[in-house]
Amino acid sequence: MHIYFGCTRISHPYYDGDGRGWFSMIPAIQFIRMICNIVILIQPMAFAAFYKTHSRAIPAARAARRWFTLASERELRLDRLDGEYQGVAVLVMNRPAKKNAIGRLFISQMEECLAQLKHDLSVRGVILRSEVPGTFCSGADLKERAEMKEEEVGPFVSRLRKTVSDLADLPVPVIAAIDGTALGGGLEVALACDIRIAANTAKMGLVETKWAIFPGGGGTQRLPRVVGIGKAKELIFTAKVLSGQEAAFIGLVEEAVPQNSDSDAAYLKALQIAKEISSKGPIAVRLAKQAINNGMQVDLSTALRVEESYYALTIPTEDRVEGLKAFREKREPVYKGK
Repeated sequence: MHIYFGCTRISHPYYDGDGRGWFSMIPAIQFIRMICNIVILIQPMAFAAFYKTHSRAIPAARAARRWFTLASERELRLDRLDGEYQGVAVLVMNRPAKKNAIGRLFISQMEECLAQLKHDLSVRGVILRSEVPGTFCSGADLKERAEMKEEEVGPFVSRLRKTVSDLADLPVPVIAAIDGTALGGGLEVALACDIRIAANTAKMGLVETKWAIFPGGGGTQRLPRVVGIGKAKELIFTAKVLSGQEAAFIGLVEEAVPQNSDSDAAYLKALQIAKEISSKGPIAVRLAKQAINNGMQVDLSTALRVEESYYALTIPTEDRVEGLKAFREKREPVYKGK
């Protein structure tokens, strides 16, 4: 006998499905058999009707179930703030046992979070921070890397490089709140952010040459664009580690703030900046980021044309009209991202 419960088939040893068996003549059992056959017949139709009605909810339910199952395994999570910080999303690194070292799971979860953020128009700014005291991100998980086959290393680093680039390419401003150590790949992730705020006690550096490799997550390209070619070469060649104050002095971070007893001074400063950004015209902020990023890749004459093309996109927006109206009425504008 094959009885279906959901999608599970259970076989009964005393029933062969065609009326034979020692209890097949018992009326109660025959009634049960009839009910089971009816269930078997209507199950596909019932499921089809349910799917047609609830198909949009099924992916969300599956995602929620998967999120619950992996909650204890999260190395990186996405928080969405509300209240006075409405529109600010926070990427939170939390792998204390490995000091937020970057491995396969970390990259997978980063990809997942970035996919959620990429097309979310309600998000106006993103902060990348750590919940591990004294640590931002210690770089690559070298123990996991040592267990990789030689042919696996290249694809892994390529995937890391792409993920870091995807972070840089988010359409909204991204702020790195560096409250602790940021080494190797950890600093490369911070370099992909638009703004970097560090605690004065933080330590950071691209230290890969110490281990007979060099920065492969974009560090050799982004660091020179931030601090200049000569200083970038010095830092990479020597694997030098800087304090937050030293990093601010050379322009590696925009500001170094005194650390507090909760070890979250850089995060609190990043929150202030994100709040200021979220009150501005969201379309204008997104287009300004595109204009700056794309303009920096070409000569000045071409870059000015890039700026012109992006500026033109702000002209027909409702937000631009609201901004002018608020200025005339001497009040704070209310932007809707339209």
